[in-house]
Amino acid sequence: MAVNLPPVTPLLKPIQHYLKTAQEHDTRDPVVAYWCRLYALQLGLKIPHQTMDDRKVLVAIMDWLEATKRASADNESITNDVAALAYLENYALKLFLYADKQDRAGNFGKNVVKAFYTAGMIYDACQTFGDLTEEVTQNRKYAKWKASYIHNCLKNGETPVPGPMPTEGEEDGKDYDQDAGGAFQPNPEPQPGPSNTPAAPPHFPSAMPTPPPAGPSNFTTTDPFSNVKAPTPPSEPEKPPGGFQPYTGGPVADAAGLPVESNRMVTPGGVQLRPDQITKAQKYCRWAESALNYEDLKTSIDNLQKALRLLQTGQDG
Repeated sequence: MAVNLPPVTPLLKPIQHYLKTAQEHDTRDPVVAYWCRLYALQLGLKIPHQTMDDRKVLVAIMDWLEATKRASADNESITNDVAALAYLENYALKLFLYADKQDRAGNFGKNVVKAFYTAGMIYDACQTFGDLTEEVTQNRKYAKWKASYIHNCLKNGETPVPGPMPTEGEEDGKDYDQDAGGAFQPNPEPQPGPSNTPAAPPHFPSAMPTPPPAGPSNFTTTDPFSNVKAPTPPSEPEKPPGGFQPYTGGPVADAAGLPVESNRMVTPGGVQLRPDQITKAQKYCRWAESALNYEDLKTSIDNLQKALRLLQTGQDG
């Protein structure tokens, strides 16, 4: 839906980068846009000494959120918190892995900075649902640090070091984000997120099964590349291990390497499953995992049972 919000006031500058991320996703991904604006609203409401102009901005955001939620009543990623958290974490992770892969390959550029930066903003928005998991917290720290580090290197004509940096022989990392003339500087306004004590990122092995988990966390950033479009997250963040190819609804190869028709999967009871049913079962499994992260055993069991019922009978619900 159309977005026509008043300009952000000086007092509300701390929420501007979340609103900018939302604006960038209005067309690309309305779910991300919705939750980024909601998170911005939550932060904005906590800022003291608001004037009438400040409140007008917040009320306009609130009205947009209410209208969007009514128009998206059939979108579980907006109406269901468990589904929404799983969606945001998955989206941010895809951006993170894209940027990390490019960084480790030595492909530095504005798109990589933007991808790291946007992933950090979306991970922040995940706090709408409560405390972040340890993995998400570390991914967020690393994404923000990498965005600042690569940006400052490019600005100063230096070549960034790919991947995590070793701690031995390094300074504390504060030079990466304390350039008085740079765009990536600590925001003086109180912000959610990790502590404001800089720390050098620990050393990680060159190959790792999960995203790198650490980096300095002493900044919340403004967006130095507001005119750069964040890369669209890849549909598959990493190549599956062991040659396993996930089901996508299209032809696959049999044991002899010959293509076989697989746009339908058949349950043990002989019911053919459509690709959209497989996708829905996968969603139930992701939601179940997300619920476990928040110790919601009942919701996790309920989603797993729904996935099992769908895969066994082809019936949803």
